[in-house]
Amino acid sequence: MKVLEGRVAIVTGASRGIGRAIALAYAEEGADLALAARSKPDLEETADLVGRQGGRALVIPTDVTAFAEVEALVARTLTDLGGLDILVNNSGVAKVAPLAEASVDDWRWMVETNLSGVFYGCRAAAPHLIARRRGKVINIASVLGAVGLPGYTMYSATKGGVIALTRALGVEWARHGIQVNALAPGWFATDMTHPAFADPRVGERLARDIPMRRIGKPEEIGPLAVYLASAASDFMTGQTIFLDGGHSAA
Repeated sequence: MKVLEGRVAIVTGASRGIGRAIALAYAEEGADLALAARSKPDLEETADLVGRQGGRALVIPTDVTAFAEVEALVARTLTDLGGLDILVNNSGVAKVAPLAEASVDDWRWMVETNLSGVFYGCRAAAPHLIARRRGKVINIASVLGAVGLPGYTMYSATKGGVIALTRALGVEWARHGIQVNALAPGWFATDMTHPAFADPRVGERLARDIPMRRIGKPEEIGPLAVYLASAASDFMTGQTIFLDGGHSAA
């Protein structure tokens, strides 16, 4: 039997990159999926890939910076897919800029998407998960929530916030039978990181920070995301697992 058979998962930011990789890994393990992001065409592409694996996917365009839309995402998932077992708060944005040159709007945009979006997802799902007394929440943090890098101060602050939120909520919801953990990727080959690695000099410099001397592939995220969503991780909560080629350990 597939390890997520009969489970329903919401994956935000499922239109591409890490979110798409997680959605496909869940589909392969038998989960039904609610796919959320702002781009409907890209979500439909992910849904098509899920369908080719024999999975069931519901496309729900959602702006995670709007709490009402996140509430609607959860409500429709419950209605159309019959439940909610797994919530992956993956949507994220980044802008590389020295803090002295960043605007207040840049800050608000990143905080609202990367940190408030996680809070909104957890808050919208809370009544259902608590009432059922079980569930899995996986928040996508980043190695840059623990490691400093010039130009990424705002991004790092939001991802450090995700790590802290995960730790505290894991403790708070433990009595409800809900596990809350974070997955913190290092540098992966995605649309978001492509501009950095398009410049060979920048890519080489960033790779030097990784003991394994390479960046990750999106499909390498899947097995760990499945583990955190499965019964195998029932005794783990409030933790952040770094999948970064050793970057955070160096």
